Amino acid sequence: MQTSEGYVTTGGGPRLFFRTLSSREAGGDQRTLVVPNGWYLLDALAPLAASGRRIVVYDPRHRGESDAVTDAAELARGIHADVDDVERVRQHFGLERFDLLGHSYAGMMVALYATRHGERAARMVQVGPMEPFPGKEYPPHLTGAAMDDVLREVCAKIAELQAASEPADPVERCRGCWRELRRIYVTDPADAHRADWGRCELPNERRMMPYWMGQMMPSLRALALTAEQLAAVRTPTLVIHGTRDRSAPYGGAREWAMLLGDARLATVEGGGHAPWIEAPELVLGSIATFLAGEWPPAAELVR
Repeated sequence: MQTSEGYVTTGGGPRLFFRTLSSREAGGDQRTLVVPNGWYLLDALAPLAASGRRIVVYDPRHRGESDAVTDAAELARGIHADVDDVERVRQHFGLERFDLLGHSYAGMMVALYATRHGERAARMVQVGPMEPFPGKEYPPHLTGAAMDDVLREVCAKIAELQAASEPADPVERCRGCWRELRRIYVTDPADAHRADWGRCELPNERRMMPYWMGQMMPSLRALALTAEQLAAVRTPTLVIHGTRDRSAPYGGAREWAMLLGDARLATVEGGGHAPWIEAPELVLGSIATFLAGEWPPAAELVR
């Protein structure tokens, strides 16, 4: 496999750190899958590269090894700046059309991109996406909240860790929070170590929470998507979601599949926020089939 890394500098915005993965045999006409904030998915998606597809993962602004922004007006743009950065990545790699995959809040990011640049998005995958109407409440059977008290316990423990004066080492404090946080992303506690996405050695990741709460969440909650906007998105979209996802409600995935113009839902029964950990054959097999041009057997038409 061939790998490369560097920075996207196109478009005058902050530098965005990227990594690529492709097979040695792939030619210049290979299809490209762009995965915002997808560094922790690269190993799982590697078989797609082995079959001839180039995978590009990159750190969004303020995350990982990409640049942070200090301009107040630019900070306030939140998710909208991230959507513009997807287009900068496309331009950097000279892509006419490309595939997109977004996990969690990046599922919203790629959908917003498709509402603005649908002619560029060939196929789109949302894995455990946040709901299309941020903050909407769903009945218990459409969320992971009814299963246990883990989310409440984790939030209480993180608040306790953040309030404590020790450890003074910010890296260790970050790691302590992630040891708790990763529990909410899986349904089997034995799998929690596999969702260790903290990268606490990077300053951006240690400072992520103030940016998330201060700029990103307000921009997400201010979104006012309409059914008409989403129906106009004709990019074929595969939504993959676990029924026991504590972080993003399963009801939101059903809404995405109902509202987007050409979408289907692959449900992972009992799956959490990282369903590729709990059901790798279903999740990764469905993605591979879909990106090859067909709807996977698990994909349900929800209307």
